[in-house]
Amino acid sequence: MQYRTDKYGDKLSILGYGCMRFSRTGTGIDIDKTEQELMAAYRAGVNYFDTAYIYPGSEAALGEIVERNGIRDSIRIATKLPQYLIKNRASLDRYFEEELARLRTDRVDYYLMHHLTDIQQWLRLKSAGILDWIAEKKQDGSIRNIGFSYHGNSDNFLKILADYDWDFCQIQYNYVDEHSQAGVTGLKAAAARGIPVVIMEPLRGGKLVGRLPEQAKRLIARDPRGWSPAEWGLRWLWNQPEVTVVLSGMNSLEMVEENVRTASDACPGEFTAAEETLLDQVRQIIREKEKVPCTSCRYCMPCPKGVDIPGIFACYNTMYTESKASGRNQFMQTVALTAEPAFASQCIECGKCELHCPQEIPIRQKLKEADRALRPLPYRIGAYFFRKFMLRKIKTQNTQK
Repeated sequence: MQYRTDKYGDKLSILGYGCMRFSRTGTGIDIDKTEQELMAAYRAGVNYFDTAYIYPGSEAALGEIVERNGIRDSIRIATKLPQYLIKNRASLDRYFEEELARLRTDRVDYYLMHHLTDIQQWLRLKSAGILDWIAEKKQDGSIRNIGFSYHGNSDNFLKILADYDWDFCQIQYNYVDEHSQAGVTGLKAAAARGIPVVIMEPLRGGKLVGRLPEQAKRLIARDPRGWSPAEWGLRWLWNQPEVTVVLSGMNSLEMVEENVRTASDACPGEFTAAEETLLDQVRQIIREKEKVPCTSCRYCMPCPKGVDIPGIFACYNTMYTESKASGRNQFMQTVALTAEPAFASQCIECGKCELHCPQEIPIRQKLKEADRALRPLPYRIGAYFFRKFMLRKIKTQNTQK
């Protein structure tokens, strides 16, 4: 494992463990499987673990695993203040104490204002007393470094960056999103101020791996480097010295092993003109195919009417990055035939989802487009009759219990 330093010289593994996508079973986290994967990463040298208040079960699972294995003093925990829920000073203390309890710790090494999208959110936190609160927490050692995660445009990112003496920041950044959100402009601006940058969504929620268009997969497979799609995405980031940590939501031992292997020798400046040209070609292929720039972050969920927004968009994109049949079959399996209906037609256009979307997707409009594409008449009829059969079967089973 290689390491890069934070603002104060502390060594952070260049590969960080993103805890939003812990392995799940049923309605909860598969704690045994997650522990195997997390500890494999830890033994390989990963020392930065990122979670958040709103990731269901994540903070508690991380706290349990860390405590059980006695590794708290040898890792760095990052979690996030749900700034969108903060109303006053009392709520700052309430949420923070709850997070400490979940994490089973007395301190957070890297604490972020979660999901800032514009300067007004930060100014609202300042009016609630956040500056004095941060100073007190840093003074008593319960917060070591303060930062923010960001999902707005580059102009607002620069304003927030300049308004406080931040210890670090976190941005969405990958070879497709190079110029969206904070983008390369924000990355370089933070680095110029000596502020470490943590990267989220380095592979766009897996879209730059298994869900690449077939043409892009073939292009990568033919390259003499022999790098996998994931390796291309991660190496492109580590090629940039301004990047401190790259988070990966690893939920298999194979993923951990591959990413650790890549992190062992990736270095700044290794990309040649040939590598940049190949990624330019991949970018063009993706942009020509994709219909919705959704990363499946699930900030839009839960929908008050039960619409599976990221699931529908994933299927819609699959229709165009793979094939129409693949997208529609995926839709039937993951959306249409669930016990509880999750169709786009259930949308009442309340707009709550759009308020929370980091990608600023016009969700209501795109759901209509996706529904028309994913549910032609034969699929609607098939889903209707299959759902009736499935629900009748469930009802019968419940009656017999």
